[in-house]
Amino acid sequence: MAVVALLALPVPPSEGGAGGGTVADAASALVVLWCVVRTVRGAQRPLTRTAAVVLGMPVVGIAVAAVGASTATAGVTGLARYLQVFVLVPAAVLLLVRDRRDFRLVAWSLIGLALFQGSIGVHQYVTGTGASYMGSDVRAVGTFGASDVMGMSTVVSYGVVCAVALALGPASPRQRQMALACALLLTVPLALSFSRGAWIATVVACGAQLGLAGVRNALRALAATAAAAVVLVGGLGIGTQLLQERVTSITQVSDAPDQSVTDRYTMWAAAVDMWRAEPVTGVGLKAFPDHRDSHASLALSSASDTAGAGAGFNRQPLLSPHNMYLLVLGEQGLLGLCALVGSWAAFLLLGLRRLVRVRGSAGADCALVACGLLLWQLVDFSYADIGGPSTVLMAVVLGLVAWWALSGRALSASMPGEVAR
Repeated sequence: MAVVALLALPVPPSEGGAGGGTVADAASALVVLWCVVRTVRGAQRPLTRTAAVVLGMPVVGIAVAAVGASTATAGVTGLARYLQVFVLVPAAVLLLVRDRRDFRLVAWSLIGLALFQGSIGVHQYVTGTGASYMGSDVRAVGTFGASDVMGMSTVVSYGVVCAVALALGPASPRQRQMALACALLLTVPLALSFSRGAWIATVVACGAQLGLAGVRNALRALAATAAAAVVLVGGLGIGTQLLQERVTSITQVSDAPDQSVTDRYTMWAAAVDMWRAEPVTGVGLKAFPDHRDSHASLALSSASDTAGAGAGFNRQPLLSPHNMYLLVLGEQGLLGLCALVGSWAAFLLLGLRRLVRVRGSAGADCALVACGLLLWQLVDFSYADIGGPSTVLMAVVLGLVAWWALSGRALSASMPGEVAR
């Protein structure tokens, strides 16, 4: 919970697009260290064989790509970052979450962080103090600033997915009502983030949650969402011209794409070209910027303009393809992509299998949280990759997913206070 709470702190603007460690990253390192110390003192095997294999699969591709990095510094920093996000922090969360009560506590902390960041984002939109968007400082970015416009949308999306799952789960009526109210409130800052990728991923994840929860719950939630949409859009006027244009632009990515879409397509093509040059092991960790210009076409603008939210005008370099699958393919090759995606596929299959076992009983809300978060992340990876302060939160989310999919404690007997339908 401390790692989650520390992401509420303001993030200082980065210079030249270069990211750096945050207080939340330091806290995650302490969590991993504490987990190691506790495991050594306990003198017990911490992970089952299945958990060790699934969590350890990405290490192979990451280690090989680190050896092939252009510089030793890039290899070491890239190795540390990938291990932090995809192996160490998820393993620590898996080991430290004791039961479903702990799991729900972390889920509610994600909702709390989303409400905090979302409220700041709405204030930024209303007062015109957000990040620059179409010539106006109206883009909601929370405390993450203009250099990380995806940070708040990611946090708020996690909150929406968790709230929807808890609202559909077998909790008390009061908790379900609170969760539903949080989900509806969070749709406002999510819309004002102007993040098309986050919108698509949230719709897919929440739609899957509704389907997995059953027809009755799905219809009830859809009715509440429709009513809230009528009030927010029609009654409160949340549906400005900018928002309408952003929604419309989702269907114009091929007919009349804006420069951001053109840049993304160009960087995707560059990543694929890098993979063709080094199909098995890729060009090396953190090597995409070094090889970008030699593989990209002239349509690439090479940098994006950022301003607002307390920062001045800045040209932020485009240092990644904004697609996690293509980033891994270009930098780690087929070896790294198969290892990483294979680990995520195992999470999804094991998590869905357990969800079927607990559907309609105590623990169903945890299943919906884990499966919804993983689906959101897998869809969002088509439009984004790792980077920025919110990346450590992704590691915590993957830890919750790993706990549900791999921990024997996830299917333990119901605890006092849990209800089943």
